[in-house]
Amino acid sequence: MRISDKQKQMLAFIETFVGRNGYPPTLEEIRAGLKISTKSLVNYHLEALAGASLLSRSPNTPRGIRLANEREPFTVPLTSSPILPEPLADLDEQEVVELTCDIVSNTPDLYALKVQGDSMLDALVNDGDIVIIQRQNQAKNGELVAVRLLEQDCTTLKHYYRENGHVRLQPANPTLEPVLVKPAAVQVEGRVMAIIRQVS
Repeated sequence: MRISDKQKQMLAFIETFVGRNGYPPTLEEIRAGLKISTKSLVNYHLEALAGASLLSRSPNTPRGIRLANEREPFTVPLTSSPILPEPLADLDEQEVVELTCDIVSNTPDLYALKVQGDSMLDALVNDGDIVIIQRQNQAKNGELVAVRLLEQDCTTLKHYYRENGHVRLQPANPTLEPVLVKPAAVQVEGRVMAIIRQVS
């Protein structure tokens, strides 16, 4: 069954939304995000996508959309070193983490970082946890990123804020002070997309 360009656009919107938030959008969020006039029109396109077996819907559930490929596994390279090779394909192919799209969307330049020690406890990430990171060299205010402090030659996870001519790296732990540095003293390595907690 063929789908229209609008339905392709809606499917891409849902995939992106799930990848960013970890849960599907409501009809109103789809309507507003795609600038569709009514929720009944959103419902029409969703029914077409369901008819094409591209998603399924749970009736009477606000976030009852489930993508057909959510449970199809894919792998990303796993490293314990935040210093990454160029390109990512140079990482040892034997070391991978298997994911599904209900955890994070399968997008280019994803990698998994295994946390060693307690250097990232301030981001509520413990020794042995795995963070899934989308590699990028820029960040928006408030994003949780892997950021390299060049002078200290170390990488940490912090919420990133650029303000008043400097960068504020805000820990998630309210008992810890933020780190204030010049923009040239930090290098964004990537944005945290998901955290896989290891339960002992």
